[in-house]
Amino acid sequence: MKKQRTKKNQISVCIITGNEELNIRRCLESVTWADEIIVVDSFSKDKTVSIVKEYTERVYEHRWLGYIGQKAVAKSLATCEWVLFVDADEVVSDDLRIEIETLAENGFPDDVNGYEFPRLVWFLGRWIRHGDWYPDSKLRLFRRKRGKCGGTEPHERIEIEGEMKSLTAPLYHYTYKNISDQVNTLNRFSTISADGFSRNRPKYKIIAGMLVNAPFRFFRCYIIKGGFLDGIPGLIIAVAASFATIIKYAKQWERCQTNKK
Repeated sequence: MKKQRTKKNQISVCIITGNEELNIRRCLESVTWADEIIVVDSFSKDKTVSIVKEYTERVYEHRWLGYIGQKAVAKSLATCEWVLFVDADEVVSDDLRIEIETLAENGFPDDVNGYEFPRLVWFLGRWIRHGDWYPDSKLRLFRRKRGKCGGTEPHERIEIEGEMKSLTAPLYHYTYKNISDQVNTLNRFSTISADGFSRNRPKYKIIAGMLVNAPFRFFRCYIIKGGFLDGIPGLIIAVAASFATIIKYAKQWERCQTNKK
């Protein structure tokens, strides 16, 4: 049952989707307490939209504009004072819901415009509590008129004016289904990242990225941040992160070569 809140403390949950029938119900079940739920779908070919309509009438079809552009569309459709972004493969934990609802019921502080909270990832049958994946804090709850969608594709982020505070409970992230899904996503994301760089990028920067950034990414993830404590999944995450860095720079080099022809 939704609790009544004053207008200035109401929350719009915004979600973008694209063929998410395996994830979206779990996500939506975790946000039924929100004052409104807005879903922007990029013409899914599965049952995503029909599932969404069981939870909200505020579902819109829009051509894909990239992660930043698509979330900006969702935000523009929100009507509440506060916006909470949740991805289709994420779940608002009960503890995080309680923290957010307590804030809303007591009244959000006038001098705070955004809240970040940790994201806890489920991968290969376990919660990942170390390495680059945790706490992986995300700013997702913010005043609609004080925040905007920014970042660099495919990694969007919310940029706010004014003060931000932190919540302690996690947002659950049910990431890759398996290692093949992880590799496919890394391939897709590295292509998007490479496309965002200048085709005249100096060669020495590309070489430095492969020789320095890639091994450092592994060392940071696995050793400095304790990824080894997550067992074999922690090793896989660190190796994949290093590999993704190499592939991103390799694709940049490939585009520079194409540009010379």
